[in-house]
Amino acid sequence: MSRLVKLSTTLESCKPAAIKRAMAAFRAEWTLVLLLAVVLSVALASCASTVGARGYGVGYQQKGYASWYGPGFHGKTAANGETYNQNALTAAHKKLPFETMVEVTRRDTGARVIVRITDRGPFVRGRIIDLSKEAARRLDSIGDGVVPVRIRVISAPGRAPRGSSLSRATGFAVQLGAFTDVAGAEAARQRLGRRIPGLRVVTSANPSGSIRLLTRRYSHYERVSRVARNIRRDLLREAFIVSDPAP
Repeated sequence: MSRLVKLSTTLESCKPAAIKRAMAAFRAEWTLVLLLAVVLSVALASCASTVGARGYGVGYQQKGYASWYGPGFHGKTAANGETYNQNALTAAHKKLPFETMVEVTRRDTGARVIVRITDRGPFVRGRIIDLSKEAARRLDSIGDGVVPVRIRVISAPGRAPRGSSLSRATGFAVQLGAFTDVAGAEAARQRLGRRIPGLRVVTSANPSGSIRLLTRRYSHYERVSRVARNIRRDLLREAFIVSDPAP
């Protein structure tokens, strides 16, 4: 920078030709400085976004306290756009991306539950996660209200939960219901098929002979997770992803 100051302060004492050369050098110097500044800012922004994306990936852990919320919010719209269902295994977190699957463990009893992040909160010092009523019931924390927990991300959005049967599956579908007779399944297919093309009634080969209503088969978990998210938000809160091997 001292070189730039010297160039600018000596311009008046120079001859016309010298002035032109000095000004050209002056402009070139400043162009280089500005270019380096732009490159540095882009690099820093890229670095920050990468750290943020990796920071909440599979394996991320956090310790603190869990609370739960239910009756006053049941049926209202959650932060991700779907209708909050206090009887589903969901939770609110201040920063984890929506659709992140989290294992919540009570540090005092060892009880565990897996929840899906659909909402934002809790906004109380020391609390790291707000559980649905059903998730709190499974941790036996409804009476206590607030309990010490450790949370661990087991699945990032678009990825099957690590260690689950879905992580080993080669195909996926969204299950919209299970029925005891084909007529009931067909009636549901007709009703929901207006909104979801490609619905199938599938009878299991196992002795129970369960009859399920499934979407079409998807090869990639990321795609089927988007479909499931939209179905839960717009049509059926109870829809969930199942493995669907190739025929």
